Amino acid sequence: MASPATAVSKEGAACKVAGQVVTVAGKNLVCKKVGKKLKWVASTATTTTTVAATTTTTTVAATTTITTRTAAGCAPTYKFVDLSLAPGAGSGYAKPKVAASCSDGTLTVSSNGMIGYTFVATTPNALKEQAYTWKVTTSPKVAASATSIKTQMGTVAFTVTGIPIFGPMEGPVPAQEAYGDPVYNNLLDTCKGHTGYSGDYHYHAILVMNSCYFDETIIGYANDGFPIYSNPGYTYVSGYKMTGNPKSNSWNAYTYQTGGATTLDECNGRTDENGDYRYYITKTFPYIIGCYKGTPATQVGTAEAPMAMRSSTYICEI
Repeated sequence: MASPATAVSKEGAACKVAGQVVTVAGKNLVCKKVGKKLKWVASTATTTTTVAATTTTTTVAATTTITTRTAAGCAPTYKFVDLSLAPGAGSGYAKPKVAASCSDGTLTVSSNGMIGYTFVATTPNALKEQAYTWKVTTSPKVAASATSIKTQMGTVAFTVTGIPIFGPMEGPVPAQEAYGDPVYNNLLDTCKGHTGYSGDYHYHAILVMNSCYFDETIIGYANDGFPIYSNPGYTYVSGYKMTGNPKSNSWNAYTYQTGGATTLDECNGRTDENGDYRYYITKTFPYIIGCYKGTPATQVGTAEAPMAMRSSTYICEI
């Protein structure tokens, strides 16, 4: 899949996300409404470029895209969305903030965990501002063996909008839905997220649409540093087949089966034509990642965002 920059052929071409900024042949283009259509036009925003010994940071003011990379090429392309112009979760909520930097082989992402679109409660938990800082390698490598996420009750990845991504299961309560598939059990909002006990909004699946502030490119990074890509037309499919009832114990309800060329591996990813590994979102289980293909970094503090365990009944208001 092409990067945001290489996907743009020229000024005047159609685009999808208003406010998105890319650089083509040294020229900044911004996605703007021209008449009734979105098109790439030359950016008139002030651009400041600072080159340090090992880091180049390019910031385009008043846009919805921030790109930060090292001079060596902090691969792959990092695209983090500046949500300062987004409407936010609604009246009374903090505005969303996300910042990314890349230095000494580490990508650092900070976020307040707030969404850019209207919050719709699907759990009894109120949405609350968080303080996340994630750190992952910029040079991920495929490990000798995959690392399971079947028992990881918390953040396995994060989005370019600064929101945690959890695995494809819920907590232990209520008992009849213990560790069940939150998509199957209809516990998520339109963008496939909801709030946890700590008021932390997180995703269990990803729906790529403009209203959710995701474009058809990189939508996040796993804790092992490998990128998570969107999947236009869902060309690539999950190899997991439902063989049980995912209402509870979701991992026991699906079995991985090797398929054809478009079937992803057990971690829900594949190696591209350049030899680079990437995860893909899918319509079906495990939705985002099924295991870590690389070596996951240990996150600390709120960035780990463990799923709270309580004995009280978890009531979902759908």
